[in-house]
Amino acid sequence: MKKLLKNLRIWKDVHGAAAIELAFALPIFIVMLWMVVQLGLVFRAVAGMQHALGEGARLAVIYPTPTHNDLVNEIEDRVYGIGPGNFTIATPVNGNGYVDLSVTYNQKTDLLFLPGPDVSLTRNKRVYIAN
Repeated sequence: MKKLLKNLRIWKDVHGAAAIELAFALPIFIVMLWMVVQLGLVFRAVAGMQHALGEGARLAVIYPTPTHNDLVNEIEDRVYGIGPGNFTIATPVNGNGYVDLSVTYNQKTDLLFLPGPDVSLTRNKRVYIAN
């Protein structure tokens, strides 16, 4: 029986092996590429959040008496790169000579065929105000 199997042409023929290997590897490669795109969206959102917080902090420092609405409007106007997620600004907390700013971003991710993890990012900044 072994001699018969060795002499069959199918054991010696390697045509089409690359197509079968590609059929196994291509879906994995596409999912990995999509994961990189999703990660890029998250990094873009982080950069936009940091920029918006910096501009809100700048307004709080140079403006004589910033109100809650002034700070929220400045942060919302300056944010960029926020993708399909939800962007929220916490109420600035006024302390003794400082303001705490907080921004939160939530984004659902997917892996094409499966739901991915939910990404929740929060950035805080404490701004000291001159008297």
